[in-house]
Amino acid sequence: MRRAILVLVSLLLSASVGAQSGYEAVAQAKRRWADSPYGPMLERILPPGFDPAQLPEPGSEGARLALRYCVQCHNLPNPAMHHAAKWPKAVRRMVERMRGRGNMGRLMADLMAEIEAPDDAEVARLVVYLQRYAQAPLDPKVVPEAFLPEGEPFRLACRQCHVLPDPQRHTASEWPAVVARMERNMAWMNRVVGSKPVPGEPQLRVEEINAFLVRHARK
Repeated sequence: MRRAILVLVSLLLSASVGAQSGYEAVAQAKRRWADSPYGPMLERILPPGFDPAQLPEPGSEGARLALRYCVQCHNLPNPAMHHAAKWPKAVRRMVERMRGRGNMGRLMADLMAEIEAPDDAEVARLVVYLQRYAQAPLDPKVVPEAFLPEGEPFRLACRQCHVLPDPQRHTASEWPAVVARMERNMAWMNRVVGSKPVPGEPQLRVEEINAFLVRHARK
């Protein structure tokens, strides 16, 4: 029992240290953006709502690599922003840019002049981490209602940015906060949020989305 308690304390301390170093990495990146003519463009790439402490296994090497490399160029990505099959291609594209060989030619090289790129072994470990905690596509057999008319608000909103999540990913009490964060992200990314209705444009129906998710949430 004593050994188990010591292991748990060690893990908690490691997570705390990892989160703290993550905040420092984010702050350093923001200071660099403030001094860069490209800063406003970099800051707009991803929404800022995902916190270092929210990373799965925040004290792990995978989390450390994400904080070391990803926040150099944009806000911290949530591993669940993509499904597992999409992460390898996304990471390869980012690494090519970090090595100054991405699109936009000379501009890309200038953008990445002070950026540290991971080596191939680190890239492989980062991909494993991101895939481990990626968004799992919803199996139609698990929640068939998601693909019926009652699930339309849920489908229209979530598919704008990623594969449909399993409602059992969170409990009923957790989903409203998650949906609120996604709503802020959609506004940041200029997705359909329903703030200025356009005739014929799908609208974000938050109350219906929350009601659907709560009905099918993890017990």
